[in-house]
Amino acid sequence: MIEQDSAQIATEPVAAAQQHAAPVHHKGWHSPAQIMSWLPETATPWQQDSALRANYQYEEKDWLHMPNPMRTPTTKADPKFTGNFTKPMYHSHSLVQPDSIYRPEYAIYRRGVAGDPVPYSIAGDSIVTSILLFCFVIASIAIANAGHFLERQLKYFFRPPHEGTTVVTETSSEMRFQFFLVAQTCLLLALIVFISSNDFAKESFSIAHYQILGLFTAIFAGYYVVKFLLYSIVDWVFFDKKKNVQWMKSFLFIIAAEGILFFPVVLLAAYFHLNVGNVAIYTFAVIIIAKILSFYKTYLIFFARNAAILQSFLYFCALELMPLGILWGVLMMTDNYLKAIF
Repeated sequence: MIEQDSAQIATEPVAAAQQHAAPVHHKGWHSPAQIMSWLPETATPWQQDSALRANYQYEEKDWLHMPNPMRTPTTKADPKFTGNFTKPMYHSHSLVQPDSIYRPEYAIYRRGVAGDPVPYSIAGDSIVTSILLFCFVIASIAIANAGHFLERQLKYFFRPPHEGTTVVTETSSEMRFQFFLVAQTCLLLALIVFISSNDFAKESFSIAHYQILGLFTAIFAGYYVVKFLLYSIVDWVFFDKKKNVQWMKSFLFIIAAEGILFFPVVLLAAYFHLNVGNVAIYTFAVIIIAKILSFYKTYLIFFARNAAILQSFLYFCALELMPLGILWGVLMMTDNYLKAIF
């Protein structure tokens, strides 16, 4: 009985205050402080809550579709979650998300300090390696099938031509093989120049390595085409057709032999790191021997019967040494132009 009386006494003031608290209703927007000022000082918390609910207008917000306050104002709203946890979400939750330079996906998995990049080398270039392997395979097959052609040309190269000698006509497959060796010579000379220039200049070239190799190859191909045209014009003016054919065959044979001799040094320089100085010595030695053989062959074909040694020197200097000097100047200008401009 005593407990029931005490509980009844405790609840009576609350019930009386709730009964005497009249609800207050006012139109318009009012702050919570204004609403609390309308109530008497004896208002209970239940009365204050009832008055706030009746007079204060709460703004309903969908917080799932509200913009992220941690982003900058220029960014778009966050995309709705689709349930795919594999897509990284840090792209749209960054404070500097509109900045195109800030790319966290490239640095989030990086560990340690970045080292120096590995320099370019032909040994690590799969395309150039494939081209060299292709040249080696095709040249091996061609030599195996047309070895007698090279043997016949080598035998007749050092033999003085006679007036009554019949000119041996090459087949179409032999001519294709010889032109392939000429194209291989242009490519190998371009690789030698590129290796030498890359060793001295390192990574100063800004254009692609394939473009540099293609440019050097085109320069050497143009050099041989110009020489072929010069020989054709001069020999057609001063000599007969038979001698012109003999010299053109010897000219192509010398270029093809240069390509065969250049192949080992290119492989040694590219894959066994042969010293560039030794590569240059070997290359100049092969070129000098080729020029000596050219002088010897032009003398035998055109000037041996007349013993015109002076005309032979003039012919050799005009059609061999001058184009070679122009080629050297073009290569140096191209190399300097690529380093200075690009």
